[in-house]
Parts: sequence; C-alpha cells; structure tokens
Amino acid sequence: MRLALTAALALLTTPAMACGPDTDCSVLGDRTYRYYMPDGTDGPVGAFFHAHGYRGSAGGAMRNQSLRAMADRLGMAFVALNADADDWNLAYRPRNPTQTEAAEDDYARAVIADLATRIDLDPSRLISTGFSAGGMMTWTLACEMGDTFAGFVPYAGTFWRTIPDACPTPASHLIHIHGDADRTVPLEGRAIGPTRQGDVFEALAMYGDHGGFSIPVPLAAPDGMLCVGGEAALGRELIFCTFEGGHSYSTARVEWAIERILSQL
Repeated sequence: MRLALTAALALLTTPAMACGPDTDCSVLGDRTYRYYMPDGTDGPVGAFFHAHGYRGSAGGAMRNQSLRAMADRLGMAFVALNADADDWNLAYRPRNPTQTEAAEDDYARAVIADLATRIDLDPSRLISTGFSAGGMMTWTLACEMGDTFAGFVPYAGTFWRTIPDACPTPASHLIHIHGDADRTVPLEGRAIGPTRQGDVFEALAMYGDHGGFSIPVPLAAPDGMLCVGGEAALGRELIFCTFEGGHSYSTARVEWAIERILSQL
C-alpha cells in the first residue's frame, strides 16, 4: 500500500517538477529559464538563446509561436532567458548605473550548463539573440562570452553608455539588426534617467576594431533589410542590417541571421 501511494504521488508531482516550454527551469537558486525542443530532433542539437525586452519574460517569449516555428525550421532548441525582475543586470542601466554585468555572465553560463544536463546539446552551435533590452543583453554576452557562443544576433539594442573600449573574449560572428526610424532605441541612443542608451555605430566600430574585421561591403539580405558586412580571421563576420521602420521585430530577419552564422561554422 505504501509503495502504491508513493508511486501515485510520484506521478502527480513529476509534471509539476518538470521544466520546459511551460514550466521554469531553475539555476543559481533564484534565476529561471524555459526551453523548447522541436519534435524529431536526433543527436547533438544546437540552441538559440533569446533574451526578451524590458518587462518581458521567458513565459511570454515561449508563447510567441513564431519563435517556436523558427526553432522547428532550424532544428534547434529554443531557450528563453528570463531577466532578474523587470530588466537585465547590465552595466550602466538606469536602475543601477554602477553595477557590472557579472551576474548575467554567471547566469548565462549556468543556463548553458543546466540545459546540457537536459538535452543532447551541441556546444559548438549556440547562438545568442535578443530584442530591445534583450539586444543589450546580447551585446553584453558578445563581449563577455565570445568564446562560448558561435554567434550573436542583437536586434534593436546595444550597450548602455559607456560602450566598452574592448572585450575580454575573442570576437565571434555578430549580426546587428535595427529599424532606421526606431524611436524607442534610436541608432544613436537616447537618455533614460541618469544614463543613456549606447550608440550602435560606436558599438559596431569597437567590435570591428576588437575583431580586426575588414571594411564593410554591401550584402544581399531578405525581408527589406539593407546590410553591410566585413570579415575577420577564421571567416567570422560582423554585419549591420537596417530596415525601414521603427521598434518592430521579425523572426524572419533573425532566422536569416542565424542561418548565415551556422553556414559559416
């Protein structure tokens, strides 16, 4: 009788304890993330890590069916990162301008390590991406974890001012996407409280110098984007794409960027 009761309780509690697209996975005690695995994926699988915008959530990102559909087409795990409260813990952010990005570095590493215990993860095919404040998170990871991710796709966001002079890790593939009439996060940035959004052109120039990328040349791109890009050692690319419009998001543009990075690996 006791064994039967124990088994019944196990059946009741296992779904609640499981984590995935509908339930949080916990790391570092108080941080969480969610992930989605496409059906029929065999062998080691790559993953794209999506950082949401200000006041977003991993749960909200997971409800975006276009992101799940993109994961299906790419054959990659979709990992929805979750900020600490409303926003990412980044250097010079308005709420705490004196903090560093160390907490988010630790968080990203913890998510990767935890995910690798849950799926057959290919560590050579990890892509970081994010929109708006999530783009700021993506740029920060590009600087701090260039040797961990195969590439980065920040969208409509870059560092808070002040932009770093250089990065402590090697340059990787990076494709920045931005609306040319964005007023929420303008290309040149804008003041918010005691700090300021960074200038995208300054960030690109810093990363270009850091990685030794060649002078950008025009590139063909879909979905109304105008892109220029330069190359560095080992075929790495630094690409800047704009489109006519404001603070809007398109998975089609992100998917093109991820596919381009994967094709270079």
